[in-house]
Amino acid sequence: MDSNNRILLTGGAGFLGSEVVDQLVSTGFPRENITCPRSAEFDLRDANICNDLVAKHDIIIHLAAKVGGIGFNQKFPGELFYDNITMGINLIEQSRINKVKKFVFVGTTCSYPKFCPIPFKEETLWDGFPEETNAPYGIAKKALGTMLESYHQQYDFPCAYLIPVNLYGPRDSFHLEHSHVIPALIRKFTAARESGEKSVTLWGDGSPTREFLFVRDAARGIVLAVQNISEPIPINLGSSEEIAIEKLAELLKDMIGFSGEIIWDTSKPNGQPRRKLDISRAKEIFEYSGETSFQDGLRETIAWWEAHKGEF
Repeated sequence: MDSNNRILLTGGAGFLGSEVVDQLVSTGFPRENITCPRSAEFDLRDANICNDLVAKHDIIIHLAAKVGGIGFNQKFPGELFYDNITMGINLIEQSRINKVKKFVFVGTTCSYPKFCPIPFKEETLWDGFPEETNAPYGIAKKALGTMLESYHQQYDFPCAYLIPVNLYGPRDSFHLEHSHVIPALIRKFTAARESGEKSVTLWGDGSPTREFLFVRDAARGIVLAVQNISEPIPINLGSSEEIAIEKLAELLKDMIGFSGEIIWDTSKPNGQPRRKLDISRAKEIFEYSGETSFQDGLRETIAWWEAHKGEF
């Protein structure tokens, strides 16, 4: 891709987006050619605002999303569906109208069926209903993937569709209501260690398994898609490592130095039973794989939280 292209990166000031900016700059895109609109100024649920933004750019990378953990999904399912699908519809349609050179869309593993053969293959996306606690979010994202496919078929719309597994790393959201499992556990164990608590209570029974991808590795995959992909075949991005939440909790407890007990509140939901991706398509198409070891990534994430927790 021409480094003179103007890039609109929604969600560019966020957790993943800030890493994508760094990766784009490291591959030769001038920082001044990358626009990262902030939600406080630009409401992407407004089609006119989206048109004004898109018209000034050549490449659109859509990362902006309303997202959160299980509790957040249970509390705000309507907002999660409406906001995510509306932002995506507006940006895709205005990108078509303005004839952008490429649209890169980042979906979610929450779109996969609740009971899906392990590892998740892209062709099984529509083989069942998503896990109930995050279905509104997952279905909204999956519908946008279908929109890309239909636009590519009818209008020859140049686009890419990526599905990263659960992300973690520095600059993640550590807000207890919005955060995903790794930042939530880091914050809880750190607070318990500092206050001398004897136990920490966690949701579920610890049996579900998850695959995690370090945010820097995800950003690299997105930049590879910008450079190499122009059709909306779904492509998984992952690390190929699976771990039970119970084992993850024990690992983080030890790394953080909390000596108390973990209590599992089985009255709370577990979420999807297992989540592990087949990333063979990404390896085949643009030679992608995760590079950061899980323990190295956790250490970097914990160190970032220890340095910045006073800001929260």
